[in-house]
Amino acid sequence: MTEMKRAALYARVSTADQTTENQLIDLRRYCQARGWTFAEYIDEAVSGAKERRPALDRMTADAKRRRFDVLVVWRLDRLGRNLKHLITLLEDLQALGVAFVSLGEGIDATTPAGRLQMNILGAIAQFERDRLRERVCAGLARVRAQGKRLGRPRKHGSLTAALTVRQAAAQWNVSKSTAARWIAAGTTPGQTPSNPI
Repeated sequence: MTEMKRAALYARVSTADQTTENQLIDLRRYCQARGWTFAEYIDEAVSGAKERRPALDRMTADAKRRRFDVLVVWRLDRLGRNLKHLITLLEDLQALGVAFVSLGEGIDATTPAGRLQMNILGAIAQFERDRLRERVCAGLARVRAQGKRLGRPRKHGSLTAALTVRQAAAQWNVSKSTAARWIAAGTTPGQTPSNPI
């Protein structure tokens, strides 16, 4: 595997009275020690909870243009405080062939051990997504067991031969294609099955 040469350094502080200089000193030193060239992306006075940030957006666009091979941050929380957004961002970078280094956590995805760490983080994120899905399904099952109806509210009205598709759509407040489907099935809006998902 050839040594990567182009790095993106991302630094962020949350408030105007903070500085990114301490982060950048360490990031530059790390890249210089590895013989990498680098470009800097700096967000100042921007919360890590925000998914859209000027420098982060520019860095992501440059990743898609293959302008660097590895992203280097001082600590994971500089890149983001929202775990879901952080993992999604790292997965997107990985799909683009961009490696990741976090100095604070000792993560270096340019090495086999670092790639293992990234896989573990990805597995944890997938575990969280699966647990969320289980909780949603359990909640839906509980609501159904209580006899509550899920999906669109029932429409009231009767189907008569005198109604055209356009009139039925207007009366039931649905699209013409939906009204046509209900008419073809010989059902009224109140008889249509719900679609909870």
